[in-house]
Amino acid sequence: MARRALKLASLAAAASGIYLYGNKYLDPNDFGVVRVGRAIATTAVITYDYLTSLRSVPYGSEEYDFLKSQVHLRSAERLRELCCANRGTFIKVGQHLGALDYLLPEEYTRTLKVLHSQAPQSTRQEIEQVIREDLGKEVLLLVVKQIFPDFEFMWLVEEAKKNLPLELDFLNEGRNAERVANMLKNFDFLKVPRIYWELSTRRVLLMEFMEGGQVNDRAYMERNGINVNEISRNLGKLYSEMIFVNGFVHCDPHPGNVLVKKCPVSGKAHIILLDHGLYQVLSESFRMDYCRLWQALIKADMKRVQKYSRRLGAGDLYPLFACMLTARSWESVNRGIDRSPVSASEDVEIRSNAAAYLPQITQLLNNVPRQMLLLLKTNDLLRGIESALHTRASASSFLNMSRCCVRAVSMYQRSKSHSLYRRAQISLTEALSLWQINLYELFLWLKGSQLGNWVTALLSWMHHSTY
Repeated sequence: MARRALKLASLAAAASGIYLYGNKYLDPNDFGVVRVGRAIATTAVITYDYLTSLRSVPYGSEEYDFLKSQVHLRSAERLRELCCANRGTFIKVGQHLGALDYLLPEEYTRTLKVLHSQAPQSTRQEIEQVIREDLGKEVLLLVVKQIFPDFEFMWLVEEAKKNLPLELDFLNEGRNAERVANMLKNFDFLKVPRIYWELSTRRVLLMEFMEGGQVNDRAYMERNGINVNEISRNLGKLYSEMIFVNGFVHCDPHPGNVLVKKCPVSGKAHIILLDHGLYQVLSESFRMDYCRLWQALIKADMKRVQKYSRRLGAGDLYPLFACMLTARSWESVNRGIDRSPVSASEDVEIRSNAAAYLPQITQLLNNVPRQMLLLLKTNDLLRGIESALHTRASASSFLNMSRCCVRAVSMYQRSKSHSLYRRAQISLTEALSLWQINLYELFLWLKGSQLGNWVTALLSWMHHSTY
């Protein structure tokens, strides 16, 4: 093992030396071995800190919890420094981790959130180096695969190869921005920056300047009179429409890319969607299976949850797949994810299971269709926003998803039917289903409103007065 590692390391060092000999920009970060070495060193320091700082302290004691929090904070700061030093893909990973409020300790998310809006700027030479390095990640992962045969993240190579050229093509980003703006033009609360094509190229994109507060900044919204629940509800509408109805999905909704602002003229709150480089196009068959899976999850129909999870590649790991999609415990999935909000104990259970089931999660990520990977990332980022706004697992978000799933499945069925009678039947079923959802939403509104309280009190008084 050691001999093989030494041989591979020597080959990697030699390759780096040959490349840098012909490169006139000699920056330490140009050495792939420097970035990898920095990452390995950081990992080693973090691991040593956890092992030594908590070794002699009784587990579960107040001192243990205090020291663990301090280690979390030190480790998070080291990770942030690593991301800022290595830049490129490391920044992307750090931004994703900073949005996982429901999964990672607060010390990590609070520290890494800085990368959403204060990521270090790069020179053109550094950007070109990132391109070379990211496209060379295949070599790094193959080396790790040779040393550690159980390492099963080769899908990262495929995704990096496919997505990186698209993210770096600014004309593609401009086209995506215009497409999504036109696709969602019925949502008057959505704002997408206008593209100035006459001043844009593949390497330069000039767009309209828009500003606002980050979508996870609850304090900003309260200061500016923006309804937090309305923003969360509208964000859910946008993504349900993108995923279930259109199959064209903005896959990088970290808080730095989604801003909110109150219009001074109309008083309406706008959602500003930025960074349109990374989109996922869903195939029709995948989109329909995904729609039906979510319908089953919302209805707690376990047979259909199993059926459509298997169709999406989860196999026998369908319970884990359902938990990953919903970020709920298996008990909550069985009971119905819209029945109750996430409790503190369930949060702890989810975090613990994420670590305990890491090998199974790895296996699952290797088995599901590639389209699912970016959707899972998008789900994580959206749930991080909901967690920060304290609107996670709200009934309204599930109702919006249900509406979009019903519409998407009905549109698909009509497109496959050649009978006018059958199409009319599908449309009638769709209308009835949407009417049921609207009726249930009205019931929930009445239940939570002052009017609902008055009606309940009146009925209670009438009931007691008859006896």
